[in-house]
Amino acid sequence: MSIVQVTPGVYLVDFGRVAFGNLLLHPPASAHAALTVRFGEAMKDGRIDPHPPGTVRYASVTIPATPTPDASAAIIAAPPADPRNTKPPAVLTPAEWGVVMPFRWVEVEGWPGELRPDRIRRRAAFDSSWQDDAATFHSSDPMLDQVWELCHYSIKATTFAGVFVDGDRERLAYEADAYLSQLSYYAGDPDPQMARATFDRLVQYPTWPTEWAPHMVFMAYADWLQTGDIAWLAAHYEGLKSKLLDQRAGPDGLILSNRQQASHDDIVDWPASERDGYVFTPVNTVVNAFHLRALQRMSELALALGKKDEAANFHQRRQAALVVFQQKLFDPATGLYRDGVGTDHTSQHANLFPLAFDLVPAEDRPHLAQWLAQGGMAGSPYVAQYLLESLFENGQDAAALALITASGDRSWRHMVESGTTITWEAWDRKFKPNQDWNHAWGAAPANLLPRFVLGVQPLTPGWRRALVQPHAGSLTSAEGKLPTPRGPVTVDWKRTATFTIRITLPAGMTAKVVLPALPASSGVWIAGRPAPAHREGPWWTLDRDVSGSTSIQER
Repeated sequence: MSIVQVTPGVYLVDFGRVAFGNLLLHPPASAHAALTVRFGEAMKDGRIDPHPPGTVRYASVTIPATPTPDASAAIIAAPPADPRNTKPPAVLTPAEWGVVMPFRWVEVEGWPGELRPDRIRRRAAFDSSWQDDAATFHSSDPMLDQVWELCHYSIKATTFAGVFVDGDRERLAYEADAYLSQLSYYAGDPDPQMARATFDRLVQYPTWPTEWAPHMVFMAYADWLQTGDIAWLAAHYEGLKSKLLDQRAGPDGLILSNRQQASHDDIVDWPASERDGYVFTPVNTVVNAFHLRALQRMSELALALGKKDEAANFHQRRQAALVVFQQKLFDPATGLYRDGVGTDHTSQHANLFPLAFDLVPAEDRPHLAQWLAQGGMAGSPYVAQYLLESLFENGQDAAALALITASGDRSWRHMVESGTTITWEAWDRKFKPNQDWNHAWGAAPANLLPRFVLGVQPLTPGWRRALVQPHAGSLTSAEGKLPTPRGPVTVDWKRTATFTIRITLPAGMTAKVVLPALPASSGVWIAGRPAPAHREGPWWTLDRDVSGSTSIQER
């Protein structure tokens, strides 16, 4: 925290980062007049901007200055309530907290004498289980490290409401926002309770976009993979069936869109300007990709609950619809997917979702992944989660990392260089004039970098078995820590003339290890001894799982 006097009687306080909260003040005994307190997310000409753009936050409140010579006494200075984010079904914070809002800077006008640090404190609201040092990430790219720090903090900062909300404009839970937040939250805190509270709220207050409903299946699947808890899954399983879009399935198994759905409900991306020119038709490629992915996940969840007949039914329906999906929507002449039946337009979105959702035949994936890598960041921060997943998983990790740190105004580098301390809803205000500056769906690298650069993901529910598969891209080193329900996993890898990695797993966990194969490498050594391993294309896979602390070298 820094405090400077910007003009006589006016102090500017900088808390360093934006957080949701309000103030605790200890006015001196000499305070006999009212104080004006201004809260802000944006600065202009050295002062808090009282007219910030879009939904960037500013508030002012005048409070009586009650003298508090006793240092233990204090008053709460809180902004006025905002009708935009306090009307049902907005997520309300406890009344006893006072109104909270996101702010970094405060101006205090009318303070008698010097405003000292012991007289002002920000009361910031965060998830009580969050530990700042539970996760770490460092790499050979300083900008990538700054991106991770921005995104990691963004998840912490947006836990203020006890459920995952869409930022401060509406303070509503949305299914897509919630799923992306859930993935990044797990990368910082393994506790499932906040994701579950959000899931329960979305059962009560579902939202309108077509593709948001299948995200509920994704949330349930992520919970099962994280916790292995089939009791929680069993309690929610039947309700998930209503999220598959089955009511809109045609005779061939593909999902149909009527005029209202095609013009309004089928969202593809948000805002509309971020859709890469997507052409909406009665058979929408993106909508059907979500339907097919949800069927796949439901089959796995049904099997986990011992519902073998239902699992087989979901699987068979997916396979049958996938054949039609491929016949009607894939163009073999270009090796790409059309936006829908009845158009020849090919958007990035119509291709990244099939690739991310494992719908593309193996022989077509390399071409499609390369095409996506060359297309840049054509969608929003929401779609970037799926675009980067599809690139990392299909041999384009260097391209994925380059997109995260790209110059220009469509990357996380742009957010970092702007000086923001919480990720944005859109890449820049010009892409969404009313955007929030405190939006967790913009924090995808918080989960992508641990999952792919460190390479740590669960292979079996509850993390009994993990995967460690670093995707190095152009990096020469990376190290970090990822919390899991069984304890932290740490990874430290370096790539020089050889590739070396040290992995430490908690008790009760083993890991399958897959390492990027250097061009001249001939094998893998553990603790200086040759280890059984086999090469599959660009990867070395150890034949035996590791446990505890293991040092591995590729030669």
